[in-house]
Amino acid sequence: MARYALSLPTQLKHEAEKWASKQGVSLNQFILWAVAEKVGALNQHLDDPTFPQVTYRRGASGRPAPVLRGTAIRIQTIVVAALRWGMEVQQIAHEYRVLEDQVQAALAFYAAHRSEIDLAIAEDETLEVAGVHG
Repeated sequence: MARYALSLPTQLKHEAEKWASKQGVSLNQFILWAVAEKVGALNQHLDDPTFPQVTYRRGASGRPAPVLRGTAIRIQTIVVAALRWGMEVQQIAHEYRVLEDQVQAALAFYAAHRSEIDLAIAEDETLEVAGVHG
């Protein structure tokens, strides 16, 4: 295993130590897991570097879905609120407790990935109908 000296900001180190302790592992093991998880995600080539506020997270179905980074809010949720419900950016930000910049990033991501998001919305609607009528 290769050794690498790492300089962490003090607050980040303290936070990482707390999480490592909660997980019952050393700080070294925690950092190893965190790096491995990030590298694994990047190797899947899902994130679009043009949209740093958006990342992918696997849902209950096991399929990756784009979400606002640092939240569990799916991009399609923001899109439905804006396009179907007619909510303004400010309203969406307030309702979902995110920044207006995040809402705008989600809508920009939608513009660039429209077919992917439209498909996810259609699949959810199909599941809802099947659940109600099935």
